[in-house]
Amino acid sequence: MRSEEPLAGSSINSANNKSANHDEPVDSPAFTARPVAAEEIPDQAAPTTLSTAQDVPVERPLQVDTGVFDELTRQRAQEIIARYPQPRSALLPLLHLVQSVEGYVSQAGISFAAELLELTTAEVSTVATFYTMFKRRPAGEHLVSVCTNTLCAALGGDEIYAGLCKKLGVGHEETAGRPGSSGSITVEHAECLAACDLAPVLQVNYEFYDNQTPESAVALVEALQRGERPAPTRGAPLTDWRHTELQLAGFFGEPQELRDAVDGPSAAPETLAGNRLAEEKGWTAPAMPGNPPPLPAVADKK
Repeated sequence: MRSEEPLAGSSINSANNKSANHDEPVDSPAFTARPVAAEEIPDQAAPTTLSTAQDVPVERPLQVDTGVFDELTRQRAQEIIARYPQPRSALLPLLHLVQSVEGYVSQAGISFAAELLELTTAEVSTVATFYTMFKRRPAGEHLVSVCTNTLCAALGGDEIYAGLCKKLGVGHEETAGRPGSSGSITVEHAECLAACDLAPVLQVNYEFYDNQTPESAVALVEALQRGERPAPTRGAPLTDWRHTELQLAGFFGEPQELRDAVDGPSAAPETLAGNRLAEEKGWTAPAMPGNPPPLPAVADKK
């Protein structure tokens, strides 16, 4: 039987071709056995942020233009960082600030946050890709989130989501229209939006629209495409996606805007039905005991 040729880069081939210099790297299309110094990599600048997305086992500088973030954004970023005793704790609101500028978390946004917080881009990327609230593609003027969790789905959430996707010609986290332009809409199906008593529900830029039907959801989206901003069922007045992200970063503008945001109705009659019944019946919850009972003993671990 004819012996097979050893694969390039395999242990057999490496053993046959090993030179006297044990530090000599083994050629392989997927891996460089010897770490490569950053200064040996051509065409790279040396900014303060680093990237680990590479095919060699070193963390090398990655040149990224963060010029899209102007001086006002940088001032706001410093305000966010000053809220926390440890700068890295500011990462979540800082990513919301990034989204308020670009409409998503771009590679430039990741580098911007890493630079300010003295983190690697890998550390920032792990957070930006973990939370669904951070988008990795440019979003529309409005983000429409349709709850498709169990109760909403059973009451029509799946039908609402499918109808909107068909109406707009998009799928999950896809945008109808040019991202960021007037009337552009990004659609996503969302996990539980914590409004089961008002199911099926959807959100526009995280504001609630309760007791929806396929027809009312399409009518809502059509109004958004026309540039209208229908009042949410409860919560703050509707704004656009990027302005919402600025608010989530902690910037509400003038004091009146803040008052408008917090003074909107927050509870629906369905939500308060149990409380209303208790008041009518004179029911009260038992008071906390003055001396709560001791916690049960926990067996020692073996």
